[in-house]
Amino acid sequence: MDPKDAAVQPSPGFPMTSLSLPSLRLDGKVALVTGATSGLGLRFAQVLSRAGAAVALTGRRTERLEALAQGLKAEGGKAFVQALDVTQTRSIDACVSAVEQGLGPIDILINNAGMNVQARAVDLREEDYDRIMATNVRGAFFMAQAVAKSMIARGNGGRIISIASIGAQRVLPGLAAYCMSKAAVAMMTQALAREWARAGINVTAICPGYIETEINSDWFKTEGGQKQIGGFPRRRLGQESDLDGMLLLLASDASRIITGSVITVDDGQSL
Repeated sequence: MDPKDAAVQPSPGFPMTSLSLPSLRLDGKVALVTGATSGLGLRFAQVLSRAGAAVALTGRRTERLEALAQGLKAEGGKAFVQALDVTQTRSIDACVSAVEQGLGPIDILINNAGMNVQARAVDLREEDYDRIMATNVRGAFFMAQAVAKSMIARGNGGRIISIASIGAQRVLPGLAAYCMSKAAVAMMTQALAREWARAGINVTAICPGYIETEINSDWFKTEGGQKQIGGFPRRRLGQESDLDGMLLLLASDASRIITGSVITVDDGQSL
């Protein structure tokens, strides 16, 4: 016997057992992504589709959603486009109904739609404060509520994943209202996870750090943006693809006992 083979033989009294590794595939699942027109929402839709899910693409700029849907279908995926304004509960209810008629019951909700206005607290306008809260907090809550009602009614559970921010846990200068809204999403995640636990609904949140997207890429090319990056522990920005693994874990059956968790994914930026 080769000595190297002997090293991997089971020890006496310690029988080898079969080991089944979890799969992150989402075949047969229906996922709804809010704010899928650009940035992280667009990326999330692509990742979920390539993992096998039928994906409902929602947002206000439907022409962008149609282009994305065509791309996903060209790859062999199944996509459905639905206009959605998360600040309007009637739009939310109509969206959920249309998606379930078009694709089937929703198994996964990615609560991604969000917005921000950068301003000092003393300068923030009332209308901007209201828009931030209506989109980031009120919209996220009523989206979760509408999808959860359907999940509870059919009794098969599901996954609700909200996109918060490291701003939920630390102060980001000039973004007081945004940080407040994301802190509310973090607490909402825990409250809904507790309330819907026995319905088999896992409710979680991802708190990304600074990730380069089309919205912020111009800023990070400036002298000020480069200085900000230089202050991060690893002196780099995250990429949209860096969230793929966490998204798939939380959306898949591999996250069976992960609920109520608010998970920071920031490359150590908040340390």
